[in-house]
Amino acid sequence: MGGEAAAGRWARRQEGRGIPPEILARAPASPWLHDPSYFVAPEVPVDTPSRRAALELLGAGGTVLDVGAGGGVASLALAGAVTHLTAIDQQADMLEVLAVGAAARGIPVRTVHGRWPDAAPDAGTADVVVSHHVLHNVVDLPPFLRALATAARRGVVVEMLAEHPMAWLDPLWVRFHDLHRPPPATTDDAVAVLPELGVDPRVLRWERASPPKQDPAWVTARLCLPPDREPAVTEALAALPRRPRHAATLVWEPRAPPRTP
Repeated sequence: MGGEAAAGRWARRQEGRGIPPEILARAPASPWLHDPSYFVAPEVPVDTPSRRAALELLGAGGTVLDVGAGGGVASLALAGAVTHLTAIDQQADMLEVLAVGAAARGIPVRTVHGRWPDAAPDAGTADVVVSHHVLHNVVDLPPFLRALATAARRGVVVEMLAEHPMAWLDPLWVRFHDLHRPPPATTDDAVAVLPELGVDPRVLRWERASPPKQDPAWVTARLCLPPDREPAVTEALAALPRRPRHAATLVWEPRAPPRTP
């Protein structure tokens, strides 16, 4: 698999996750905005392969850049090892939640409101760069990954699900909109892009304990449906089989500037 072919395959599959304009036009509210209350970092961090990999890179301590930080679940789990945190997210209210969590943990923090990699110059560099559950929001993967590698002095830790995190809703898109989506991009698709950039990642595969969010009101909005369809969505959710939450952690240390394909 060539790198360009891998990047193109990723892009095509990501574009297939889009919402058709005619459905989006009927949505009573934006399906893209996330409620920050869902993303508050737990007081006791979950011990995952991603957290352990980042702590290993930090060693006795170091700075962290959290890309697509949300409420800080990834970076605030490193409290005690992170000496300064820079967090970037395109939702300002997420950064407000993160700043409160950082203050409670005594972590000096700087927030950058923007989208990666456009805001990479404002974010600067750090010893360790973390980015959790963001790749599946990206269509053009090489610039995103190159910017992560360029920003990291010691290493990069990326966490992602084995397939698009909203793929579990595909049966409901069929039921409510007769929308049949193509197969989602996967961890293997992302990993296939990295060698063309000069990156040989360590890939750790594991299973998340937390189930996907199944709040009927949230799912109703995500499906671009009006609130009065919530009872039907509740019924449809109950009929869905349990989906395993296979995850992966991609870790790499910069050895040379990443190549531009």
